[in-house]
Amino acid sequence: MRRSVPVFAAVAGLLASAAIAVLSAAGPAQADVQICEQYGSTTIQGRYVVQNNRWGTTAQQCINVTDTGFSITRQDGQGNTSGAPVSYPSVFLGCHYTNCSPGTNLPMQVSQISSASSSINYNFVSGATYNASYDIWLDPTPKRDGVNQMEIMIWFNRQGSIQPIGSSVGSATVAGRTWDVWRGSNGSNNVISYLAPSPINSWNFSVLDFINDVRNRGAITNSWYLTSIQAGFEPWIGGTGLGVNSFSASVNGGGNPQPSNPPTSQPTNPPGGTPCRVAYTANSWNNGYTASVTITNTGSSTINNWSLTYNLPSGQQVGNAWNATVTQSGSAVTARNISWNGTIAPGGTASFGYQGTFSGTYSSPTSFSLNGSPCTRA
Repeated sequence: MRRSVPVFAAVAGLLASAAIAVLSAAGPAQADVQICEQYGSTTIQGRYVVQNNRWGTTAQQCINVTDTGFSITRQDGQGNTSGAPVSYPSVFLGCHYTNCSPGTNLPMQVSQISSASSSINYNFVSGATYNASYDIWLDPTPKRDGVNQMEIMIWFNRQGSIQPIGSSVGSATVAGRTWDVWRGSNGSNNVISYLAPSPINSWNFSVLDFINDVRNRGAITNSWYLTSIQAGFEPWIGGTGLGVNSFSASVNGGGNPQPSNPPTSQPTNPPGGTPCRVAYTANSWNNGYTASVTITNTGSSTINNWSLTYNLPSGQQVGNAWNATVTQSGSAVTARNISWNGTIAPGGTASFGYQGTFSGTYSSPTSFSLNGSPCTRA
């Protein structure tokens, strides 16, 4: 599902979409199929899933599914334009809340992707409030269920007084077009949105271009996984007649795998007795936890390539990491920068995180060293 609204509205939609595990229609569409069930879905071309996904309203919504796409035939919901849309009817490749498209090769690690392309043809209507939205979902893990940590959203068309989540951070040229870029979080996942200055009803493009732009912004790394590609609409008011006339998407492997060895360039120690400060924030539950680590350069010289070392309490094990290469030997952990975040200017920061497991009672590490120099705790 999609969330392009404040967290108070998005959470309701997130909880509703979790029910997609009990989908009502699962067979391939041989002829036009009408779906009015809240989370009903079907497959087309033996390759894609089309879903109704009415998560933000109890009002009726129906879609007509064809061999190449779908159209909204009934939409009775009324959303608050400063809050959540009423639904996200869409067609997708990949996995969405355990519902995976037939024969999909997703999730796939970004470093393994050699190409990812898509084509889309929309049918727009007037007199309604909606966006034509194209979602690219990524996560640090090969996740097939639940919400992912990174959502890339391409706004092909915006009608009415609605806007992407967060705030505008400038413009960018991606895949040969200029976009207004917005960045924010809905409390459940981060969102980077690309807003077209005028409606685009048909386009063939590289999905990988958008993934690379988000990576270059530091929001993901090559170790993350692409989990799904989705195209549809977020209606707030009206929307009958909106349609995806055709959709295709293809993700090919054979890219460059993540290096297993650390960078060959050697870290340099900044001068001073305690040149760094480390903030370590953890969120634990049952036998799992996530850790967020921020390194601050408190010295007067730039740090070029960094290596942070510390010991985990007994029973803790590091899992998937992002924004750093994190290795563990016994209780000793070493986190090294990746290609784009190895420089920390005086007063600057570098951040990374990871998922982990533990046994017994959770506790955080207490001492850290950066390039061999001890750090203070934030």
